[in-house]
Amino acid sequence: MRATQLTDPLCYHAEGPVWSASWGGLRWVDLLAGDVMSLGADGQVHRTHVGDVVAALRPRVDGGAVLALERGVALEDPDGTVRPLVGLWDDPGVRANEGACDPQGRFYLGSMAYDQTEGAARVYRVDADASAEVVIDAVTVSNGMDWSPDGSLVYYNDTPTGKVDVFDYEPGAGLTNRRTFTEIPDGGRPDGLTVDAEGGVWTAVIDQAVVQRYTPEGRLDAVIEVPVQQVTACTFGGDGLDRLFITTSQENLEPGEDPLAGALFVADVGVRGQQVRAFAG
Repeated sequence: MRATQLTDPLCYHAEGPVWSASWGGLRWVDLLAGDVMSLGADGQVHRTHVGDVVAALRPRVDGGAVLALERGVALEDPDGTVRPLVGLWDDPGVRANEGACDPQGRFYLGSMAYDQTEGAARVYRVDADASAEVVIDAVTVSNGMDWSPDGSLVYYNDTPTGKVDVFDYEPGAGLTNRRTFTEIPDGGRPDGLTVDAEGGVWTAVIDQAVVQRYTPEGRLDAVIEVPVQQVTACTFGGDGLDRLFITTSQENLEPGEDPLAGALFVADVGVRGQQVRAFAG
């Protein structure tokens, strides 16, 4: 399959696409610009600045969004007001990177060192009452995370490892029994991921110009080609949750080196996604 270009190359480093009916469709981030991007029903893209960095977002159960800013979490209220919720670390050399919500409505926020120092980062869980704790330690570039349809498994990418990991999950025990789900072929580096309604795991491979789907057994069974080298993340959207939206990046590229880098793409892949899980706070 091949993805179709949906927007101009509007972003420097697009990441974290999320579809939610509560905010009218698709939103994603231009991470290092600190901007939230929204795709209107008319195809127009709207840009809202929220901070120096915005690394991820998810809807809130009562409207608005939870936002991962550079070193902590903020809330967007339904009227668009953004207010801080909790700071998670003080080190200016570490920034947020990707996030997701569990079935109980808790927000998981990963991080990475700007210089990608090995093991310098963590994954945090932020509860609705703004309490927070570390749930994965010693990660390098924390990226995609999503739950299986029955909520019993969590898939997770620490990009430099070159593999997708899987954890067992239950609300009280959290993430346990980490193990390798699959290795990315040809030394690929997995970035954002999403899990479809059949339990298939779709991961962007940032250095191979593709999104790959793996069966629940870990077998590669579909590849979407994207005409941009740095493919960062993907999510299901559309009224039937049957379209895969894909973000791309021009980070660290010379002007004109990859002309479509930073554009949004879409592919009709013949499978439905899951409804996004919302933050309870």
